[in-house]
Amino acid sequence: MVRTDVARKNKPPAGDWVPVEGLGLKGFERVEHVPKSSYRDNSMVVICPLRTPMVHHRVVQCWNALQWPMNQKRAMFMVTGAEVGLAYDDQLAACLGHPELKQWKYLLTLEDDNLVPPDAVGLMLEAIGLGPFDAIGGLYFTRGDLNMPQCYGDPLEFQRTGVLDFLPRDMVSAIKQGAIVPCNGIAMGCSLYRMSMFKDVPRPWFKTSSSGTQDLHFCSKAASAGKRFAVDSRVRVGHMDLATGEVF
Repeated sequence: MVRTDVARKNKPPAGDWVPVEGLGLKGFERVEHVPKSSYRDNSMVVICPLRTPMVHHRVVQCWNALQWPMNQKRAMFMVTGAEVGLAYDDQLAACLGHPELKQWKYLLTLEDDNLVPPDAVGLMLEAIGLGPFDAIGGLYFTRGDLNMPQCYGDPLEFQRTGVLDFLPRDMVSAIKQGAIVPCNGIAMGCSLYRMSMFKDVPRPWFKTSSSGTQDLHFCSKAASAGKRFAVDSRVRVGHMDLATGEVF
């Protein structure tokens, strides 16, 4: 508590400082160290395709609560009126054709039916900086009674057999340990990509077809080009049924 009574009785000359009981230099001992990684270039393009003109208030609350890296460039684009794969592909192409945005480091994808935790961006930046990953996904599950973790395929099996599979991985142990799990494919409800990888993989990057979704279409092309994916099980994302409000 500031001793205002002491300050009034011993009023210092104008421009001088006032010692406050209980603080002083020892106050700096309570300041946490800022990791050196926070001073890297974490410039980020954010793309959010909107399936409906109105975004659910719970989703908006989560977006507003996101903790962004300090003093970093960020541009957020919400794309309406287009199929989700086309929305991602066209907006990303526009960013990579922009003289400034094409130099930025990361692409973050958010979708309007996912509830993301406040620390998602910081955790995924930490994960992507740890090792050889080109993209990191948050952990969330498909909707429905037989919901499955959206962490697809074992890269070790891909290296061993040359067959690129997208079977959902068993995440039970990883969730308990808060582990980062390498995989062949990630979903796009809350994912962080290095922008540089899109310069190495030919367009179309995101294409929805009768045989697959836009996210795994890209992961298939990128994994075949040597790009690496992982899911950060610390980033727990809710998958919301917009019709019922149920979250998986």
